[in-house]
Amino acid sequence: MPNEVYDVTIIGGGPIGLFSAFYSGLRSMKTKIIDAEPAVGGKVRYFFPEKIIRDIGGIPAITGANLVANLKEQAETFNPTIVCNERVVDVTKLTNGIFQLTSHNGAIHFSKTIVIATGSGTFEVNKLEANHAEDFPLAIHYDVKNIEQFRDKVVVVSGGGNSAIDWAQTLEPIAKQVHLIYRGEDFKAHEESVRELKNSRVEIHIHHEISELIGTNNQLTEIAVCCNQTQTTKTIKTEALFINHGVKVDLGTMAEWGFEQADFGIVVDDEMKTTVPGIFACGDSATYPRKIRIIAAGLHEGPIAINSAKKYLEPTAADEAMISTHHESFIG
Repeated sequence: MPNEVYDVTIIGGGPIGLFSAFYSGLRSMKTKIIDAEPAVGGKVRYFFPEKIIRDIGGIPAITGANLVANLKEQAETFNPTIVCNERVVDVTKLTNGIFQLTSHNGAIHFSKTIVIATGSGTFEVNKLEANHAEDFPLAIHYDVKNIEQFRDKVVVVSGGGNSAIDWAQTLEPIAKQVHLIYRGEDFKAHEESVRELKNSRVEIHIHHEISELIGTNNQLTEIAVCCNQTQTTKTIKTEALFINHGVKVDLGTMAEWGFEQADFGIVVDDEMKTTVPGIFACGDSATYPRKIRIIAAGLHEGPIAINSAKKYLEPTAADEAMISTHHESFIG
């Protein structure tokens, strides 16, 4: 039924939204996920399908694609309704206390509670700004679906954050040579990742920015990079560019739903409650003192948000779900 009422609707089908859906099943809540993208997985599915993720406890290394596949399979344990290609643009609390969610295409959803797990919202990558960049569209990459296509090639990664360093390290054993271009000096990444980078074969060019792309017949052969300290320019031969210059994020109309916001997120308390009763937030959507923005932290916040939603609906309910090893669904 299109107008049936759900116990909880999770806005966002990335890793945190998917795990939250699994946990809400442990709490016997009728659950729906709504995601703006064509498939669940969030930024991990879009940007990092072949990147190795290493900061989740108990999983030494896993590709983004495999992580998303595992989380989706886990989320489907209790058969939540999953709706893709819909961006929620309006939320209204009706007189009976039910939330009405309206999508960009006019679809209407009803839910007793809402958990926002949209990450930083929708996103648009910051494009490379350099002379003749428009002449080599096939050589410029903002995400990678098949890393093997770069085996034994010379590649350049541009950026100084975790994503750029992760891509440089991921490509290093595949590519013939990896260059990392960074306009600054102090990398904005985990200390251990920076240490490993400096001990690898990756050739690092700090204080440099890509100024021009050079080639013939739409085939990139080299780039010009300019030192922002000496203003001197040098060229680097390359066949492919990986651009990690950040993304423009947009909370869209969520910014108008009455939440308190700060630090690129929705302010929550230690129970993941927003300032709107019945609406909770977790993952990169949420912000609070000493916030840690890694997947593992979001996987902790999701269950807190779900437990709070459960208590909102049933004040006498248990504070948390029975651990999965004792849950009736998994006892044969």
